[in-house]
Amino acid sequence: MSLECLSSQRSFGGWHKRYRHRAASLGCDMVFAVYLPPQAESGQRLPVVYWLSGLTCTDENFMQKAGAHRVAAELGLIIVAPDTSPRGEGVPDDPDGGWDFGLGAGFYVNATEAPWAQHYRMYDYVVDELPALVGANFPASEQRGISGHSMGGHGALICALKNPGRYRSVSAFSPICHPMDCPWGEKALSRYLGADRATWRAWDATELIADAPERLPILIDQGEADGFLAEQLKPEALQAAAEAVGHPLTLRMQPGYDHSYYFIASFIESHLRHHAQAMAVSVAIR
Repeated sequence: MSLECLSSQRSFGGWHKRYRHRAASLGCDMVFAVYLPPQAESGQRLPVVYWLSGLTCTDENFMQKAGAHRVAAELGLIIVAPDTSPRGEGVPDDPDGGWDFGLGAGFYVNATEAPWAQHYRMYDYVVDELPALVGANFPASEQRGISGHSMGGHGALICALKNPGRYRSVSAFSPICHPMDCPWGEKALSRYLGADRATWRAWDATELIADAPERLPILIDQGEADGFLAEQLKPEALQAAAEAVGHPLTLRMQPGYDHSYYFIASFIESHLRHHAQAMAVSVAIR
């Protein structure tokens, strides 16, 4: 698979780069960003944290706003941030013009309903195609962590829960924890997957956790001042489901914090150290 480098910037001794490639699983060109820490220049294979962004975002939001490069450079972590949906000519958008479905809102599922099924297979892209591309073109080891925000937090949780052994760590900021029971999730799942709610369970972290074949510890930070908390995010549902089966979950409710990247930037260091520790990166963990 050929990569076209769109931009390259020096950052904390490493490099932030953006690439475009043809994504077979999505049937369109995709752009992703990668941060390569200084350790990458030595040729050693480094662990990778995949970051999944939320509704309306692209690959750029996290890399520009989260302040993650400094800590990733210290820890020797590669960070990969894909786009949030397929894009381009022929890729359908929300017919009603909404911002919470279609372009920028792939929900990290494999759509089964027309016209979405042809392109909206973000789960396959994130779990299989993109890691294969990263492994073939960058000094990435087999150690992977996954994290994300809001819709991307939902994506990180389901990718980890559905793929035992693939990820060494998982975390999320303000994730959509129970998409079957919130307006954003009901809209997306009904259109991408159809009206049968039984099929939605395979894409809902609160439903998946009971039968998860691996008890990978989950770290979640949630702002108490988040305007989406009660109606859309529902971390209490995931916490209750985890407690019922003894799945290790740390839910940190953060007073005064909202849904923004100010919140993410405030706690991203803690999350990256969580991933580094799980992937046995040989640094002091604070």
